Amino acid sequence: MATRILLVEDEPSLSETIKLNLELEGYHVTAIDDGRKALKAVKDARFDLILLDVMLPGLDGFSVCQSVRLENSEIPILMLTAKNTSQDKIEGLKTGADDYLTKPFNLEELLLRIANLLRRSQRKENDSIKKCSINNREVDFVSHEVIMPEGEKIMLTKKEALLLKLLVERKNEVVSREHILETVWGYDIYPSTRTIDNFIVTFRKYFETDPSNPALFLSVRGVGYKFAG
Repeated sequence: MATRILLVEDEPSLSETIKLNLELEGYHVTAIDDGRKALKAVKDARFDLILLDVMLPGLDGFSVCQSVRLENSEIPILMLTAKNTSQDKIEGLKTGADDYLTKPFNLEELLLRIANLLRRSQRKENDSIKKCSINNREVDFVSHEVIMPEGEKIMLTKKEALLLKLLVERKNEVVSREHILETVWGYDIYPSTRTIDNFIVTFRKYFETDPSNPALFLSVRGVGYKFAG
């Protein structure tokens, strides 16, 4: 079975060149030029690797990367960008990218990096957060279960699990409402910010010792939310 690569690049000539060279190497390539469409493609089909440009219409590559990582920690992601600052590279790696290649790049180097990432992914164990403990409540992000101290099991919805995982992975960082909407809801129609507020209220009910005086799930007025576990 051919290795499937999702190419997300909005510059037509570069996308066509990369796609052609990858296909000559025997890869099956799906080319997309929009961040939101890329998220839909990841949800609708299986890919073995993602080549992801940073500057994209719809949704930037950093947000696409983090959204993918919420649900899939195994797929290799190689980010392509014209930006060459250390901060951009740090941001790309922080959001979950495995490698980072600055434009313009040598096609042979691109092919070697892809081959290396694919080999690594075949033997890499899943290091994503599968479980965590919050105030003596055990959270399983695979089954979406929360086991309370007395043994009661509570089921999280998919969106609740994704939002909780995002906040846990960004522990002690303020996550903006806009970022939450982009990464958890992705390409779907955005809900109102009140929906996020309701999720936070639910998390406080499940995990806080005193939900009316939260110490773990904090609202930062005008910005977003922080998990201070």
